[in-house]
Amino acid sequence: QLQLAESGGGLVQPGGSLRLSCTASGFTLDSYAIAWFRQAPGKEREGISCIRQSGGSTNYADSVKGRFTISRDNAKNTVYLQMNSLKPEDTAVYYCATRFNVYCSSYSLDYNYWGQGTQVTVSS
Repeated sequence: QLQLAESGGGLVQPGGSLRLSCTASGFTLDSYAIAWFRQAPGKEREGISCIRQSGGSTNYADSVKGRFTISRDNAKNTVYLQMNSLKPEDTAVYYCATRFNVYCSSYSLDYNYWGQGTQVTVSS
């Protein structure tokens, strides 16, 4: 069964850090592009980062550029999102997704496999 599972969310103070994990089962993550999206209450799902097929490029939304870093650990079949200098506006449910393609897309409708999401709350 094909699955993506996110973990690592939680409550953190402004300026703090979290590392989210996206682990796959049933397929090999490094064969495809993997994206991170987030959705805050009342807002549309926002693409924030993507990493192409193993060895490929990464990209980031302007809202997280310089603060978030996406990476892979192929041995663990996992993609990470390191989030530093967190702000209250980063509060959202974070999802990883794949469209079984080597290329990234920033459009959520292009993705057909999603994890269940992990809540990130940035608050003092």
